[in-house]
Amino acid sequence: MQVYLNRKRSRASRTAMPGLFPACGRPRRAAAERGEHRPKMRHETMRHMKSRLAPGGPAGHRRLTLGDQMYERLREKIVTLEWPPGQMIYENELSERLGVSRTPVREAIRLLASEQLVEVLPQRGTRVTLISLRKVKEVQFIREQLETGAFREAARLWDKERHKPVRDELEACLLAQARAAEDGDLPAFFRHDEAFHRLIMGVAGNETLLMLVDQMRAHLNRVRFLSLTDDRDEARILREHGALLKAVESGDEERTVRLLASHIGKMGDVLRRLASRHPDYFCP
Repeated sequence: MQVYLNRKRSRASRTAMPGLFPACGRPRRAAAERGEHRPKMRHETMRHMKSRLAPGGPAGHRRLTLGDQMYERLREKIVTLEWPPGQMIYENELSERLGVSRTPVREAIRLLASEQLVEVLPQRGTRVTLISLRKVKEVQFIREQLETGAFREAARLWDKERHKPVRDELEACLLAQARAAEDGDLPAFFRHDEAFHRLIMGVAGNETLLMLVDQMRAHLNRVRFLSLTDDRDEARILREHGALLKAVESGDEERTVRLLASHIGKMGDVLRRLASRHPDYFCP
């Protein structure tokens, strides 16, 4: 990864910004010093997540606001480790590089901060947070409970005729994921992986569950993407997705749950291995 350094930046803040940002300027003053009012981030994030999952949202071709677009774009850079843990981000340079005002960039950073994906450092800028081992373990536990319930319900409710459109989307998703694997496009492979799980969970018809899973899993997804880049086990993931789809279609709830547990239940070993290989990415 190419690294750029700004010769004007102080030694303490010389963390390079690969890809999008060839140089980084001075951070802006903290909001409190400027006399700005920051809304409560938790409520802001919940509103944002609801808008993404509401009818007519992104899946329904709702037109995203510029703030939405910035949030999605920056979040993906963090999840796919294009911006690795510890990376410094500067609001003024983001807006300059992307050709937008600071308002949507500021909105995106606030949302990311509310998810604890970034931390705002007064007088310095914004830094991508390290991957918290505790947070990942907590999120993995919740993910297993929520997805197990959703997949079981999907198998129970599955109707061949009624869910044919979903079946077609899942088939297309698996084909796209296979193509991404062939092309070595890991970010695309990962996006299709997420879409596959979301489509099956959607059969359960629980919008709140989808919202919660989507909101919390970014921390876990950084580990999953790191594991994917290290282990390159796309073929195994594709096989397991195919088996999961067949189990759901057959209505076999117990087989669906067993296959899902095997598919997503290896995180403990994966986390220990990755933390040993990449100690600079993790914190307790």
